[in-house]
Amino acid sequence: MSLKAVLFDLYGTVAFLEHPLSGRVVSDFLVSRGYDVYPQALDAAWRYVGFIDYPKYGFNSWRAWLKRIAYRLGIKIDIQTIKEWSDFYKDQNWKLYPDAEEAFTEAKNVQLKTTVVTSIAKFMYINALKPILDKIDLLVDAFTFHCEKSNPKIYRETLKTINVKPKQAVMIGDEPYVDVFIPKKLGIHTIFLNRQGKTSLRFEVEPDAIVNNLNEAVKIVKEWTEV
Repeated sequence: MSLKAVLFDLYGTVAFLEHPLSGRVVSDFLVSRGYDVYPQALDAAWRYVGFIDYPKYGFNSWRAWLKRIAYRLGIKIDIQTIKEWSDFYKDQNWKLYPDAEEAFTEAKNVQLKTTVVTSIAKFMYINALKPILDKIDLLVDAFTFHCEKSNPKIYRETLKTINVKPKQAVMIGDEPYVDVFIPKKLGIHTIFLNRQGKTSLRFEVEPDAIVNNLNEAVKIVKEWTEV
């Protein structure tokens, strides 16, 4: 293979949330402030903003994001509540997986272009990526090309931006549909990351390889690059 680029998924692949915030905690907080908001409605509003509003408009802070959530919930929320609500997310603590920095370093050592492709808003996790930002050629979120990750456009525009053909790229990720099915249909090579060691994996289209960590993934990428 004549590989020129490696694309990485973000959540579950490069980084993770050390302390995910439960929707019930947020619901309890908002209810205590007099707002009639419950977990399922909150989840629906969050997904709407993430997959529809954010790709269109973009948001660069928790306060802007949460104001949009409140709008989708149909509530007029006071500034102090927005401030205290946004403070909740400071403790979520995005972190890099221990193998992420070495993986990006190895990819750059063999002259591969590197990208991170995710639907998640950049402002949420950007601090966690500081140790590897100088090793990322392109960071793509849902606002970058105005589409979320289930839209093949996000891959086409990513490759166009870094000037790489599909057959010259490999995608590494942990979601069978957005990290394997869609890129494979576009002609991109894929490596499925099975960090949890699941034994019952189902794919609509089989990945080119299955690994348990990023070091294994990049080792395979390097072998493919040398072929």
